[in-house]
Amino acid sequence: MGILLPEISQTMKSIITKTLYILLLLVASTSILVAQTTQPATKISGVLLDEQGKPMDYATVSLLKAQDSTIVKGTLSNEAGTYAFDHVKSGSYVIKATVVGYQKAASAAFTVTDTTSKVTAPVLKLLPTTHNLNAVSIISSKPLIERKTDRTVMNVENSVLAAGNSAMDILERAPGVSVDKDDNISLKGKQGVTVMINDKLTYLTSAQLATLLRSTDGTTIQSIEIITNPSAKYDAAGNSGIINIKLKKNKQAGTNGSVTVGTGYGKYWKDNENISLNHKEGNLNIFGSFSHNDNHRFQDIGIKRIITDTTGKPTYFNQFSNLPQLTHNNSYRLGADYDLSSKNTIGFLVSGYFNGEQDNIDNKTNIGPNFMQVDSSLHTVSTNHQTFHNIAFNLNDTYKIDTAGQELAVDLDYSNFKNNNTAKYMTDFFLADGSVQHPMAYLGNLTPSNIDIRTGKVDYTNPLTKSIKLESGLKFSDVKTDNNLLETLSPSVPYQSNNHFIYDEMIDAGYVNLSKDYKNTSIQAGLRAEYTSSTATGDSLNITQTIPRHYLNLFPSVFINHTINDKNEVGFSYSRRIDRPQYDNLNPFVYHLDPYTYQKGNPYLKPQYTNNFEFNYTYNKSLNISLGYSRTTDVITEVPGTDPATKVSFVTQQNLQTQNSYTINIYEPYTIAKWWTGNVNATGFYLGFKSNGLEGGNLDRGQSAFQIRTTQTFLPVKGYKIEVTSDYQSALTYGLFYVKPQYGTDAGISHSFANKKANLKFSVSDIFNTRTNNVSSNYQSTNLDIYQKRESRIARLTFTYNFGNNKIKARQHHTGDDDEKGRVKGAN
Repeated sequence: MGILLPEISQTMKSIITKTLYILLLLVASTSILVAQTTQPATKISGVLLDEQGKPMDYATVSLLKAQDSTIVKGTLSNEAGTYAFDHVKSGSYVIKATVVGYQKAASAAFTVTDTTSKVTAPVLKLLPTTHNLNAVSIISSKPLIERKTDRTVMNVENSVLAAGNSAMDILERAPGVSVDKDDNISLKGKQGVTVMINDKLTYLTSAQLATLLRSTDGTTIQSIEIITNPSAKYDAAGNSGIINIKLKKNKQAGTNGSVTVGTGYGKYWKDNENISLNHKEGNLNIFGSFSHNDNHRFQDIGIKRIITDTTGKPTYFNQFSNLPQLTHNNSYRLGADYDLSSKNTIGFLVSGYFNGEQDNIDNKTNIGPNFMQVDSSLHTVSTNHQTFHNIAFNLNDTYKIDTAGQELAVDLDYSNFKNNNTAKYMTDFFLADGSVQHPMAYLGNLTPSNIDIRTGKVDYTNPLTKSIKLESGLKFSDVKTDNNLLETLSPSVPYQSNNHFIYDEMIDAGYVNLSKDYKNTSIQAGLRAEYTSSTATGDSLNITQTIPRHYLNLFPSVFINHTINDKNEVGFSYSRRIDRPQYDNLNPFVYHLDPYTYQKGNPYLKPQYTNNFEFNYTYNKSLNISLGYSRTTDVITEVPGTDPATKVSFVTQQNLQTQNSYTINIYEPYTIAKWWTGNVNATGFYLGFKSNGLEGGNLDRGQSAFQIRTTQTFLPVKGYKIEVTSDYQSALTYGLFYVKPQYGTDAGISHSFANKKANLKFSVSDIFNTRTNNVSSNYQSTNLDIYQKRESRIARLTFTYNFGNNKIKARQHHTGDDDEKGRVKGAN
């Protein structure tokens, strides 16, 4: 295939660049005109500081009438601690500032006259309170699902349903998210989701990511953010958006921590344990955690296939598989932050895991002229023993250049993965009467793999004026995967190398964002450039093949938000995205599941590109309606196939020509009573696929579908909390597959006691045991139905105890480690 040409022609690049340049000039020129316009009313501004003289961000600031303390206006301080009130009429005023954990601060009274254009208030310093939580309880009550301007947030930290579950279990319950039979994550029906942990890419294949999420304890998660249309600041990967998993971090003063133990039962027993420790004294904050879980689970799979040979004669395959699985997961995090000065904070984190998995698969396949009649059968028993090891390092430095918000952040990361899989397959062949057809077939596989990931990035933020902010940055990444496949056809014969695949990918990226705030409108325009250089080298049976690729892409983005009045807001966004092929999908290895079934990679896969458009409307800060359209070219899709001559079925990845997606989402939180709140999140969408010449035919398929999720929260009595969530996804079409409906209900109750230091949670997932993952495909020579049932109904009991010094600390400063911690990556 040689060198892949740049996806955008030079002409298109020129058009995009000029368009963005004109847009930025318009924003800049408009800001100059606004700055030159005389404001008839007064603007009041000021700065808030904490007891150490650092900017106090996100404090509530109120402008009060001095005469009777009536509130005139309210706002929040920004990251630089600054605040402003526009269009203030003449009169006598007082400014008051409040924030949790601090004493209130108020200014002296001052006067605004008709001739005053600008007033700078004296600096207000907020001092910390000294109340101990033993005497005063401060409760943050966030809804489980929260809709913000550019994202949907699932506040997992205090959720009853998070206890005892893994990150994957929780993610499957997030609004608009679904997980298919192969653990591919979809958002609003579309695959191509980028998953980040603490704002950092994982760089993992779907299988590795799925197992990482299953080994991540839900009690370590603070929130899950769903961003459907990211800005240029984010990596351009992910055509359907970004899912950002935020892990907890304790910043309370002194030494404190928590211990969690839990057990669960579905068909088999499970357990989970977690300990978190934190010590903060002066400028130093040290934190760490260790999690362990044992998960014995099962899944049943049934596959029916009809294969027509070259003479038109059909053969029916009816396959049944039982897949019990036992996993032992261990993960750790250890890090520190140190304030070199009031402006400079450095952070370090080491994280990783060491996991093991044992799979014992029993597979029986009946073969005949129809599903009721059996001519022959085969019975395959296989064992897979897998080990996964990861260690990751992160070093970051955040320097606040001034109190106006100018900031420079630097991150360096290194991560290594070592995975090993030893698989043995033993197949017996039988005739219809049960007699042996021919001797047992044996196949042994060893598949060691090594992944090295190196990244470095620099982000710069500069508020040019009170209303104009510039963001820019550079990022470099180098990912190298080394995979080997060794096989033997007899347990007495040594393993021999059959395939060796090395993939090296380097991406150089840079971005610029410029945002401008007007009276009722905000505009942000951004441009990201990414240059990709990759080399795939495969050595199969002493034949070496090298496929290099080099391409440059531009990714513009535009965001416009307008406040019509106090109750009505509208917004528009556009961004261009890319999805590069996953490493395992490029790997040309052939993995046999049995003599009639295998899967293989495709080293000729091209990246797919998506243009996303989204319109949002918000009423009364609660009801949110969004309309979206996206068009994807060179869609990377799983394609099943058959060989009529050998009657063998296989699965691989190919590029389809186009995918069109239309979506509408409605989100509405509500309060029925003081003790009963909830929300509804409903998504309707249409997915259409077209591709000419696919497997000898022309694909043109599409279907409308919908997803709906409801969440109910009850506070029946003090100290108790009940949560109930229900979801339903209708049938949908994705590529060559027809996905059947999925639905389920989860519920849980929690009780806090011992002065809120102890918490006991009991939950049941999929109460009615209805969640299945059933798909079918009927295209050209492929005709199959797949039934899959995992262990989904699980009862869990979890106990958490918080200990140590819980004195409320002053301000929680924001460090580079908050946004860019070490990579918690892995495979289960």
